[in-house]
Amino acid sequence: MWAATLHRMRVLLCPDKFAGTLPAPEVAAAVAAGWRTVTAGDDLLLRPLADGGPGFVEVLAEALDGRRVPVPTVDPLGRPAAGEILLTADGTTAYLESAQACGLHLLTAAERDPKTTTSYGLGLLVTAAVESGASTVVIGLGGSGTNDGGAGMLAALGVTPLDAGGTALPYGGAALAAIDALDGAPRLRGARLVAATDVDNPLLGLHGASNVFGPQKGADRADVLLLDAALERFAEVLERDLPGCPAGLGALPGGGAAGGLGAAILALGGACESGIGLVTRATRLDAALDTVDLVITGEGSFDHQSLRGKVVAGVAGAARDRGVPCVVVAGQVSTGRREAASAGVTDAYSLVEHFGGEEAGGLDAALSRPADGLRELGARLARQWSR
Repeated sequence: MWAATLHRMRVLLCPDKFAGTLPAPEVAAAVAAGWRTVTAGDDLLLRPLADGGPGFVEVLAEALDGRRVPVPTVDPLGRPAAGEILLTADGTTAYLESAQACGLHLLTAAERDPKTTTSYGLGLLVTAAVESGASTVVIGLGGSGTNDGGAGMLAALGVTPLDAGGTALPYGGAALAAIDALDGAPRLRGARLVAATDVDNPLLGLHGASNVFGPQKGADRADVLLLDAALERFAEVLERDLPGCPAGLGALPGGGAAGGLGAAILALGGACESGIGLVTRATRLDAALDTVDLVITGEGSFDHQSLRGKVVAGVAGAARDRGVPCVVVAGQVSTGRREAASAGVTDAYSLVEHFGGEEAGGLDAALSRPADGLRELGARLARQWSR
């Protein structure tokens, strides 16, 4: 009789991807599988998340009643790549992600050079979305290997950057130093563009796309200075020649997202919205948070950047506001306990620590079989938290 009154725990699993190893749905599924090996009676709600970067379309496809449409595109070096768009059931909204065409993961370490990489492939995805009849095109921004201010995307949409002699510029951020004019008009058929991003960096300056994100994409200090100057010239031409482009483009929040793709979308009359906010609404995360006893979130690396607009920060803050404990699982954890606690994180667990630390191979060993490690962590969490 007493056993029948035991509390049936409700656990919300809402991780981001483990970049380069596991997509968010598989992360959630692995932790849930481990939990169920310890206690099968608890209610586990799986709501994998994304903030606009890689996995954005996959996560939304699980949450929305929509249709995924394959779209051939090209990668940052112009090579064939597989992309897709997600169309809502009524066809009015299309979702896509820049990383499928501009992703850093599409390049080897030796190929990473933001002076030459292009966002042209994203323009092909946007064109497909527009041609599908969608009146709103939501573009997840993140994980890019480009720094061309969206010039490649604009070229694919019909707006060609020209030099002083009227010749089309080559692709890449560095070439924009020679831009003199634009030719053509964007072929958007009246569609409204929305950039889904949680990066609020501007296009230009010390906190801009080139300075903050360029080094991650292969830029050295000289490259950063060159790229920032080139994007400054590009922004001037966009403001002058592109009808509807807002004034002060280079300083607008979000313009620096994905190597300046945010600025190109703003120049086309689009808007920036919170990627995690958009996904939260689509997955009805708030309603789930109101009903659970524990939240488990996570990402590949839980570090200081995680608490500044990333999935983990949004989830932990929402859990804290409801008085619900929030646990983070990650490949590695470098955030201080006090800093994490102030953001709403109750505890954090790393695969590196679970697999024995650096002496056992460190992060590479931990991430060589992440699903196994996450299942084991799921079981450990169940033993610690399930009542």
